[in-house]
Amino acid sequence: MVNITINGKKIGVEEGTTILEAAKQNNISIPTLCHLEGVHNSGSCRICVVEVEGARTLVASCITAVREGMVIHTNTQRVRKARKIIYELMLSDHPKDCLTCKRSQSCEFQKLGEVILVGTSRFEGEKTRTKVDDSSASIVRDASKCVLCRRCVTICNEVQGVGVLNVQNRGFDSVIASAAELPLNTVNCTNCGQCTLVCPVGALKEKDAISIVWKALSDKNKRVVVQTAPAIRAALGEEFGYEPGTLVTGKMVTALKQMGFHDIFDTNFAADLTILEEGHEFLKRAAGALTGSGAVLPMITSCSPGWIKFIEHEFPEKLDHLSSCKSPHMMLGALTKSYYAQKIGVDPKNIFVVSVMPCTAKKYEITRPEMRATGYPDVDAVLTTRELARMIKVAGINFKELEDGRFDNPLGYSTGAADIFGVTGGVMEAALRTVYEVVTGRELPFDSLHVKPIVGLEKIKEAEITIENTKEEFKFLEGFKLKIAVTSGLAGARILMEQIANGTSPYHFIEVMGCPGGCISGGGQPRPTNQEIRKKRLEAIYKEDEGKEKRKSHENPYVTVLYQEFLSEPLGHKSHELLHTHYTKRGTYNQYLNNKK
Repeated sequence: MVNITINGKKIGVEEGTTILEAAKQNNISIPTLCHLEGVHNSGSCRICVVEVEGARTLVASCITAVREGMVIHTNTQRVRKARKIIYELMLSDHPKDCLTCKRSQSCEFQKLGEVILVGTSRFEGEKTRTKVDDSSASIVRDASKCVLCRRCVTICNEVQGVGVLNVQNRGFDSVIASAAELPLNTVNCTNCGQCTLVCPVGALKEKDAISIVWKALSDKNKRVVVQTAPAIRAALGEEFGYEPGTLVTGKMVTALKQMGFHDIFDTNFAADLTILEEGHEFLKRAAGALTGSGAVLPMITSCSPGWIKFIEHEFPEKLDHLSSCKSPHMMLGALTKSYYAQKIGVDPKNIFVVSVMPCTAKKYEITRPEMRATGYPDVDAVLTTRELARMIKVAGINFKELEDGRFDNPLGYSTGAADIFGVTGGVMEAALRTVYEVVTGRELPFDSLHVKPIVGLEKIKEAEITIENTKEEFKFLEGFKLKIAVTSGLAGARILMEQIANGTSPYHFIEVMGCPGGCISGGGQPRPTNQEIRKKRLEAIYKEDEGKEKRKSHENPYVTVLYQEFLSEPLGHKSHELLHTHYTKRGTYNQYLNNKK
């Protein structure tokens, strides 16, 4: 322990603690901007400066460790004056369009001005060049609003391990961009949107789809169908003042009905369907591998479009390890424009499908040319959680006063297994609940069906399950030790893929989610999204699962009817047409695509 004094208060803190952390532990607030707890500590903005007795200059509290006997002052006139000047200098190079900026009222820079008591800047001079990159289907980059906090650089390089965003040029010409300031759609950006989640201002944001959706809702010739991902219901409430992790499923459904959507479906229905298709695909591969037919293992889940683009760029020679299943929302879109269109007698060209997703990469996914199973786009527009909240507010809906509604059938019913698709480890656990029971005729032998070794927010988790007492048709699996791995965040995915690439992977089945913690912290979720909030959302998702009447995907009665009436069987001809896809070799520098040209 180290003994220090902060603002006249003697305290003891662990050695290695920063001044900022020590102050926070003792309920002393120090304003920050570039700091991102547990992720990014660079001291680049200097807003968090404090005065340390004996030090020649003010020090950045976020990167300065405490020392024995240190005497710290966080609120002297010298400190306040320095913070004010630093803020005014930053403000002098920042657009004054707060009234029209989408981050207004949720902008950390704006809130910081209120704390420091600065409304205008005394300094005016040359402005950073304005450059807006809207080439990406998912992310818009506005260099004029960037405050060079470098949070996005840390997320992209150290957390996600993609390395697209970096500081380009020097001095006043510094800009956060891809190499040579190339447009985002020409580089190996995965569209994960984690940069938009940590950006404190409006420099990085999701590509807006709100106007497209309002236009569709106003078109009397369109039947507008909406579906919502499992992670939405555990996070949307935060935009309306609820505590993180509050489930608002029913209110969300009612809000969507009041906004004018014709059908409110649940992406969870297609998550259950994914388990049937993906589970049978795994069993087919396992049979091939064990009987020597050369089937490719490990098989890797394919629900995350950010992860898919990552492997296409970074490991293009290993695409055959991916499950061929589309992500659940693309499956539901394809079924809406085929199965459901037939049921209600509507031409699929007049159906407009909207997906509400926690993910910015889904915006890119719907533009992929292979996602047109019926000849029309499987999904027409993707809204993030943040965008849906804005639409609800614009519509004048008092969210907190809404009664709970229910999803519409036949594509609105789901089991608990589908709910846990929203968290890291959830897809794997849902698959195991069904595959184990299909093979053995018994429930998965874990408490409350939870595979505890893969529950939680660690980067890489693993488990081993021995298959015993199988049904006769699965005798080839008797005694098989199934080794599984789960990762979230693309840095973890790289580790597992490098094992596959060098032939040392011990696993048979791998789940990858593109965002740390899974969809609960997707790039389109409410800000902030930190580890504490992730835990609360995770707990809410498991609570939703445990409260369901049916908790295994193969028990979904509407999925059973779907196969009876339309698909016939998992992996059948119709399923392959609508629910499965293929992938594209890209290479880190898009060399495969360039070679094709």
